Amino acid sequence: MPRKVSYGVDFDEEYDAYDDYRDDYDYNHGNGIDEHETAWEPPVTKEEIVYQNVWRCPICTYDNDEYMSSCDICGVLRNPLIKSSNNGQSSTVVPNLEKPSTSDAPSNKKIENANLKSNPKSSNKSPPLISKDKPQQMENNNMTQTHKISNEFNNITMSGESGTSKIANKGKMGKTVSRSQYKPEKWMLLDEGEDRLSQLNLAIVGHVDSGKSTLSGRLLHLLGQISQKQMHKFEKEAKLQGKGSFAYAWALDESVEERERGITMTVGVAFFNSKKHHVVVLDSPGHKDFVPNMISGATQADAAILVIDASLGAFEAGIDSAGGQTREHAQLIRSFGVDQIIVSVNKMDAVHYSKERFDHIKLQLGVFLRSCNFKDSNVTWVPLSAMENQNLVAPPSDARLLSWYKGGSLLEAIDALQPPAREYSKPLLMPICDVIKLPSQGQVSACGKLESGALRNGTKVMILPSGDIGTVRSLERDSQACSIARAGDNVAVTLQNIDANVVISGGVLCHPDFPVSVTNHLELKILVLDVQTPVLIGSQLEFHIHHAKEVARVAKIVSLLDAKTGKVTKKSPRCLVSKQTAIVEVMLQGEVCVDEFSSSRALGRVFLRSSGTTVAVGVVTRVIVDDQS
Repeated sequence: MPRKVSYGVDFDEEYDAYDDYRDDYDYNHGNGIDEHETAWEPPVTKEEIVYQNVWRCPICTYDNDEYMSSCDICGVLRNPLIKSSNNGQSSTVVPNLEKPSTSDAPSNKKIENANLKSNPKSSNKSPPLISKDKPQQMENNNMTQTHKISNEFNNITMSGESGTSKIANKGKMGKTVSRSQYKPEKWMLLDEGEDRLSQLNLAIVGHVDSGKSTLSGRLLHLLGQISQKQMHKFEKEAKLQGKGSFAYAWALDESVEERERGITMTVGVAFFNSKKHHVVVLDSPGHKDFVPNMISGATQADAAILVIDASLGAFEAGIDSAGGQTREHAQLIRSFGVDQIIVSVNKMDAVHYSKERFDHIKLQLGVFLRSCNFKDSNVTWVPLSAMENQNLVAPPSDARLLSWYKGGSLLEAIDALQPPAREYSKPLLMPICDVIKLPSQGQVSACGKLESGALRNGTKVMILPSGDIGTVRSLERDSQACSIARAGDNVAVTLQNIDANVVISGGVLCHPDFPVSVTNHLELKILVLDVQTPVLIGSQLEFHIHHAKEVARVAKIVSLLDAKTGKVTKKSPRCLVSKQTAIVEVMLQGEVCVDEFSSSRALGRVFLRSSGTTVAVGVVTRVIVDDQS
């Protein structure tokens, strides 16, 4: 049976808005101001000129710092954006995700590359959230981007260097250790003579109700991963709930809520073997409310199947610019670094296997995929019907499809995919996507994909962000015990000599002598997608990186970049609009494990979202370590 892994990250932390209240605040606001003033920008008086870095709330008249986008007392937005609908165009409401003052921030252990040791000490100091001064021009001329790029997405996904020096980490003995000095042991490297299938992590993505889970379940059943007895059980249970057509989807949608609602909510994980690959299936949710789960799970993908509903009106809804998940999922998959994609045009039986319908979808979607920097040679188009078992693992039997389609089946297209080069010779790095705790046995297991390096029983690992050192007790690869796991493998690592509470989703397992950065201050290179609300200094967004999610505030817009050359075109712009590429600084509410994109692609890709939509995609160009002295 395939296992179900919850990749979602809970984010329900609250705080008392009055914790930030300062008793010594000067309440002398000056004369001549109407207490019932209703304008969002109150008139400036002579006395207010003294407070140039504050703005007055029109509701409670509290003077807030200039960088704050909402009132610290009553939460009213400084420039509210009313959600409305106008001929299909809707504006979004920026959520009130204000961060408490730094004095009330949790006293977690601070780990920085400058002073990280095997047993790091917690820091009592915390960097200020955002400077009150206006953004200053960057003094470092190395920030100028000089890479040559082909288009906007190439600019983001293929070049993340900022010109800063590579971060040197300190090992357990306090000596500076560069990653270039790492020398892997012989057992860590893949034995070329070993006869084993290549690992391929395959994400199944697409618009809601396009048939992703049904396609995955049917494929697993045809390849013998789901027995006929289990399938009969699914069919019986689905019919009892009046959802007989969902039987194959229930192979991966195992939770009660998923089955009742008829949609995938978390990423389902399953395995099967083809002629060339050991395939790990990542069945991703398609509903817009669960895109964060899709980001967390599908970020492990090496390649993807984009499932399209060929039914009349369904394809158009998915590709629609206002809320179509086909468009957003394709953009996200490309920004994950995936460049190989199989477009599975499902439910062809609903359009009588029409060649005209298939060609129409191929023409319209192909233009969009090219705009996302997918090369035509890396895109495979496969018409099929998961419900009628047409063109999945064998050539189609329906004469209507056979009359015009001469290509291979879906399984043949999967075999044609090329796994990416694995980083066996680099230090250990594994983002934690899920944690399994067994209190009765005193064990804790961290699940995830090994991005680089290798593991075996007895290996010492560092768990970030806590910085504690643990020992690998046992390993499971794809739900089966193994002695060695290498880069590219999906593993469950059982740890010993470690407090279970320090192993968290969104954390990282790494080599003790080569830790990654843990910070809340980053410089990013981003591409703004189709947005209706400009990105401003102070804008509050959801920040996603590997399996971690935090609230972020745009602290500074450093510069605009030319989409084709990467060169700076304007410094310190006031805002960012659709299709613009820029360098920005963000401050996070909590710390995340992160690395520069030039050093680690897995820990260097970021996604910014707001009000249920993806606002921007980008890469980390610099990890900013604030002085604590």
